[in-house]
Amino acid sequence: MSTALFSPIRLAGLDLPNRIVVSPMCQYSADDGSATDWHLAHLAMLANSGAGLAIVEATAVERDGRITHGCLGLYSDANEAALKDAIDRVRRISVGRFGIQLAHAGRKGSAQRPWEGGNALGPDDKPWETIAPSAIPFGASWHTPRAMTQADIGRVAAAFVQAARRAVRIGFDSIELHFAHGYLMHEFFSPLSNTRTDGYGGALENRMRFLRDVAQQVRAVVPRQIPLGARITGDDWREGGVTPQDAIVLAKALKEDGLDFLCVSSGGLAADIRNPSEAGYNTAISERIKREAGIPVRVVGLIVAPQQAEGIIAGGKSDLVAMARAILDDPHWPWHAALELGGDVARPPQYLRAGAKLWPGAQLRTAR
Repeated sequence: MSTALFSPIRLAGLDLPNRIVVSPMCQYSADDGSATDWHLAHLAMLANSGAGLAIVEATAVERDGRITHGCLGLYSDANEAALKDAIDRVRRISVGRFGIQLAHAGRKGSAQRPWEGGNALGPDDKPWETIAPSAIPFGASWHTPRAMTQADIGRVAAAFVQAARRAVRIGFDSIELHFAHGYLMHEFFSPLSNTRTDGYGGALENRMRFLRDVAQQVRAVVPRQIPLGARITGDDWREGGVTPQDAIVLAKALKEDGLDFLCVSSGGLAADIRNPSEAGYNTAISERIKREAGIPVRVVGLIVAPQQAEGIIAGGKSDLVAMARAILDDPHWPWHAALELGGDVARPPQYLRAGAKLWPGAQLRTAR
């Protein structure tokens, strides 16, 4: 039985055994940006999930580019050493491949961890000044960010480049830039959060300028064999915001800038915006970008069932699928999907006896 989901794919110089990607999921458990024992355990779990690629959480390129005090960073030598140690140790006990997502929170930074409320930090919580293209807060109770100067723009671009160099030294298999979910780069892209009147605001070409500057500068320091991509927003889900057509224009530009793939997401720009709730709600957008921009795409957004994921790949709506909470809920989701679809995944030898060939219980599990 052939299966599209478990067919291999090549991105730049990276060969992936299947089309399943573990989406970056913030853990809010770092120590001044440095990975901790939690990250070691978490990444080891993801490495043996059976997914073709696992993306480390959104990783801040500046200390003040974090979302919370607990967010992972790659802005210091200590951050680099801690993350390299975790990745090196996980690689020794797994066959997994790892990517990293480089990010800046912009006006959504200086926030509480989700389990602390997820709101803006109070005056006694060591808040920091947030920055954005324009002095427009994320929501009614959020800090008003400082509108970025040209010096700020240059500093943040340089921070992305420096973090990319660190990611290359660590040995990540893939690198992506976070241009979505209402964080800094998305804030520049959307006319709802960017009201600038200089060369970085107004027309779509100008609102894309900072994103393209960062993409070009990072591409210059990331070796061609390492796939470099970006997560972009396909829709702001609000009138006057980013549309799928805007995303297609951006996708074509980023392909021209040398990116190898795009991850298609949406929403997250403002505190009162809610994404659609139907399964796979971004797939129509990813299909258009794949077709019209001619660049490999990955799609994320309520992809939870094996047959659903198979249909997305087999139907040409995306080249890869990314899952977040579905993997947290079932860390061996790819194992179970392979059994259901007739595919195969690599398992560590210690777990081989739990496969269908050696354990009759595997078939009984799918029959429940």
